[in-house]
Amino acid sequence: MPELRRDPIIGRWVIISTERGKRPDDFNLEKRSAKGGFCPFCEGNEDKTPPEVLAYRDPLSAKNTPGWKVRVVPNKFPALQIEGELERRGDGIYDMMRGVGAHEVLIESPDHNMQLANLPKDHVESVFWALRDRCIDLQKDSRFRYILIFKNRGEDAGASLEHSHIQLIATPIIPKRAMEELEGAEFHYKFKERCIFCDMIKQETEVQKRVIYSNRNFVAIAPYASRFPFESWILPLKHVSSFTKTTSEWLPDLADVLKTVLNRIDTVLDEPPFNFIIHTAPCNNLELDYYHWHIEVIPKLTRVAGFEWGSGFYINPTPPEDAAAALRQSDESG
Repeated sequence: MPELRRDPIIGRWVIISTERGKRPDDFNLEKRSAKGGFCPFCEGNEDKTPPEVLAYRDPLSAKNTPGWKVRVVPNKFPALQIEGELERRGDGIYDMMRGVGAHEVLIESPDHNMQLANLPKDHVESVFWALRDRCIDLQKDSRFRYILIFKNRGEDAGASLEHSHIQLIATPIIPKRAMEELEGAEFHYKFKERCIFCDMIKQETEVQKRVIYSNRNFVAIAPYASRFPFESWILPLKHVSSFTKTTSEWLPDLADVLKTVLNRIDTVLDEPPFNFIIHTAPCNNLELDYYHWHIEVIPKLTRVAGFEWGSGFYINPTPPEDAAAALRQSDESG
């Protein structure tokens, strides 16, 4: 019998189609061959990107030359432009403003064929350091309200370049989905004086059936009302509302949990396309008692179609309990 499950944060309902019960090998993913050709992100092509805004590199190497480990550059084709003022105005009954923001690309490695999951843990830690450094810098700009950090792997997940990378977009408004999450978390806090994410972590770590992996400072779970098969969330065990407030002592554990989750997804699902998104507090309110930053990892195994768009429901053919068990067992069998 299918189940309707309610997301406790924003109140979204999800249909868990238990009768379908899709296992990992039931998803027929079409493997796309590598495109090849010129790549502007590869080492030696530094002059083919905009000048770097941050790089961790050999101290003897010069900016915008080979010798880097992690590199951040402005997006050559940005969604928003860094120059100018917002100029908010009305257009009849409509509202508009100039497309002001920042759009940057973090290139995770100089090696074209290296995936984030395959990098050494200290290298993944450097990736998080670079993201944190860029967020802290962008937060200083009073025009920006929110910084969205996301990764698209594979053409079906929206990646236009094969070379593994992460994007940051600073926006002058808080995105609707982030606002819904913030408002839902605040609503819970007003009634119970507890963070909903902390409540989820407490229950999931006690029950264990949806826990994928945990270490000293982080836990990875398949959320109770998963929208997509094998959707995975990574949360700090201690309450922290902003990604930029994650301490240096925690970053090795963050690198460990993300690398573990991505490796298990690759093992169980044969390296599917995926997205991940860092959900964090707004730029102008980094200390929130009711909000808890986290990472959502979403393998692209199913398509959102007419029912989902029309109803706002998602249909998930793989119960999160089954997904978590498969991801846990992949480590045990390996």
